[in-house]
Amino acid sequence: MAEYSISEQTGLFLTLFKNRSANMYNSANVLEGRIKKSNDFVGKQMNIETQLSFAGGYGAKLLPQGNPSLVEQAVITAKKHYSRVFVDREGLKAASSSKGAFQTYLAFPVKKTVEDFMRNMSRILFGDGSGILGRGDGSTNVTGAGSSASPYIVTMRSSDWNIANFEEKSIVQVVTGLNAGDNLGGSAEGGDSVTNLLTIVAVNKASKQISLVGTSAVLAALVAGPSPFATTAGLVPQRSYLAEAQGLSGVLMKTSGTLYGLTVQRRWQAVQVDAGASGIVVDMMNDVMLQVEQACGEAPNMIICNYNQYRKILAQLEDQKRYNLPNKNVKGHLGFSGVEYMGTSGSVGIFVDRFCPEDKIFFLNDKYIQRYHRPGGAEWFQDDKTVFLRTVDEDVLEARYGSYMENFITPSFHGVLHNLAK
Repeated sequence: MAEYSISEQTGLFLTLFKNRSANMYNSANVLEGRIKKSNDFVGKQMNIETQLSFAGGYGAKLLPQGNPSLVEQAVITAKKHYSRVFVDREGLKAASSSKGAFQTYLAFPVKKTVEDFMRNMSRILFGDGSGILGRGDGSTNVTGAGSSASPYIVTMRSSDWNIANFEEKSIVQVVTGLNAGDNLGGSAEGGDSVTNLLTIVAVNKASKQISLVGTSAVLAALVAGPSPFATTAGLVPQRSYLAEAQGLSGVLMKTSGTLYGLTVQRRWQAVQVDAGASGIVVDMMNDVMLQVEQACGEAPNMIICNYNQYRKILAQLEDQKRYNLPNKNVKGHLGFSGVEYMGTSGSVGIFVDRFCPEDKIFFLNDKYIQRYHRPGGAEWFQDDKTVFLRTVDEDVLEARYGSYMENFITPSFHGVLHNLAK
């Protein structure tokens, strides 16, 4: 057998997996594949020139007075996002003599690592930058002891419940002291330490209950109470509270304060239509689409919603479905390819994404959503000339995939229909 070499395996790893990893990152879902991405974000922060008005020097009869347009500088800073995988060193060495064996051995962990990263990026893109996966329901007592035999069981509230935010094996952290609205407040239990981390071992869709194994003084006290997981408490990804990139919910639902360093105002705010807890109807969609076009002169070019709202839209737009009728000899293959909304500028695709909040429908113009990466973009880390880094006390190697980035979403070119009946 040839001498085992970490550097040689790193080169083979990048040859086999770099391009396909990048492809998965750029096309794993519709919105991720359509937004603009750049890798030229250098320096401490990036200032983005933003025009908030026209020039005011127009008039008739007499020469008008000049008045410059209002130009401000939006500011973004890079957020750090990672995914990490461990590989058994002996297995890696056993596969080192064959490109095919090496590829086969690594295919699954590589795929799952980038999938995990992409899943998190999709969740973040629909989030608000806080990292909050969900809040407590405030009424059902916490039970359990945090052990494998008796995990903590916490019940999440219905208003912002999204089962896609919770996955078995994910490591989360309790945040307490949250407030309503934009002023999140609060703090993560244990801060940036690893002493108060919890692993999700089960997710119950029907009861909206999350089973957790790990150490949490907060949950232990609630069990002793007994007391419920309050609506002012929630779960976030490990050590990520208030550290994630900005997302659609944070930008498009903003009504006051600042956004990217600029004061929220008429020209720096998304169109927001409150459905009043009613079900979706086409007239609501028309309202958002036309308001966005009236406000900025451009209509949204895509509509994104959760599966439940998509099902309701399909019922509303039954006459818009295009049915596929394959060869008559193929049985059981009758279905529709999708629906399109007909707007003032033509047809607009309606897409479904499991991370879209269930009570919201986003009306987006993808030309005005951009992700700014540090040079290199999303990539496997190899600064020390190897993708695989030895861990401290186990016979395993680790590889890291990640990026330093921020999502820049110009609010005035988008709209959101919110507070929909689920």
